[in-house]
Amino acid sequence: MNSTVPGFLWGASTSPHQIEGNNTNSDWWVREHRAPGMERSGDACDSYHRYAEDMLLLADAGLDAYRFGIEWARVEPAEGHVSRAQLDHYRRMINTALELGLTPVVTLHHFTNPRWFTEDGGWMHERAVDRFTSYVRAVTTILDGVDWVCTLNEPNMLALMVMMSHAARTGRTKKWLSPTVEGDARPVLPDPDPAIGRRLTEAHHAARDVLRQHTEAKVGWTVACQALTAVPGAEAKLEELRYVREDLYLEAAREDDFIGVQSYSGQEVDANGVVPHPQSPDNTLTGNAYRPDALGIAVRHAWKVTDHTPVLVTENGIATADDERRIAYTSEALRHLFETIDEGVDVRGYLHWSALDNFEWGHWEPTFGLIAVDRETFERRPKPSLKWLGEVARGGRL
Repeated sequence: MNSTVPGFLWGASTSPHQIEGNNTNSDWWVREHRAPGMERSGDACDSYHRYAEDMLLLADAGLDAYRFGIEWARVEPAEGHVSRAQLDHYRRMINTALELGLTPVVTLHHFTNPRWFTEDGGWMHERAVDRFTSYVRAVTTILDGVDWVCTLNEPNMLALMVMMSHAARTGRTKKWLSPTVEGDARPVLPDPDPAIGRRLTEAHHAARDVLRQHTEAKVGWTVACQALTAVPGAEAKLEELRYVREDLYLEAAREDDFIGVQSYSGQEVDANGVVPHPQSPDNTLTGNAYRPDALGIAVRHAWKVTDHTPVLVTENGIATADDERRIAYTSEALRHLFETIDEGVDVRGYLHWSALDNFEWGHWEPTFGLIAVDRETFERRPKPSLKWLGEVARGGRL
């Protein structure tokens, strides 16, 4: 199978908090130092200083795109104070990517908020949308030459984080539960509150308007697509759950330039709701079922619900310490993706999660990276999967 789409992007993704290190002005930094059971990001992968090395490894392998984020908490450490030095830093990252022949795909918000924003009501504050768009407006000054911008990463997961953060502040829960890592007896994650989802939609649309006014970039957001399917007789329940978990956010992308699809695994829905991932030795390090077919299911569903908005796969990967298994999973996922292209879905690219083994939102054990990182010396060690994906990218085929 091959992808012959002109300009098809082949790359890898990261998020700033997970790799940069010492993001001390963010609400996540505060949470890591207060919540029982959480590991800390600390220096992370020190990519704040080593981003050029990371990008060069991707480019040398044969990839032609890199998705990375701009950290709001660095750019606006206090409300109304925009750091020119931090904007210059992220502009240097954009320049480095372009110089290396990597198409930058820039994410403006990847789960983390400035500490001041969260402590003053966060996303449900009456001025939340204005605060976010003010930050976006500041960032537009450095986006020249950037063709792809994601406003918010996985707003359906962000809505859950807002709910969890509120529960922690009000004392309804004491232990942080990572939204990306399951335990042996972990319940299914709750449904995101649609009220929060609508607020995030408002923020996305406002940011989209600002970006279209001040840049030439294609604008969209990314959605965690769970590849939900119904057991016989549970079709109505599937529609109900899929709306609050995904479709509210996919429908909001109908006027976007692209929809970022992020897929890792799939789950069934029965009359009682989402069925937990069954315990299996094949499960990944996050507790997810091994489901490379999920990518095809997710892309088809996003294409349908967004009324045929072009698809950019902004995350797909597997948490495993076995790199041969990573290659096997990714190869099968790409086969399913290419099938959707053959069916007529407008897919613009594939960005693997993740470029680096990184901080997985409270945990370090799950390893998604094409590149291993020594957490003491920060030495980068490319895995065979990076070379393999680069060869796929160069040939455009499996």
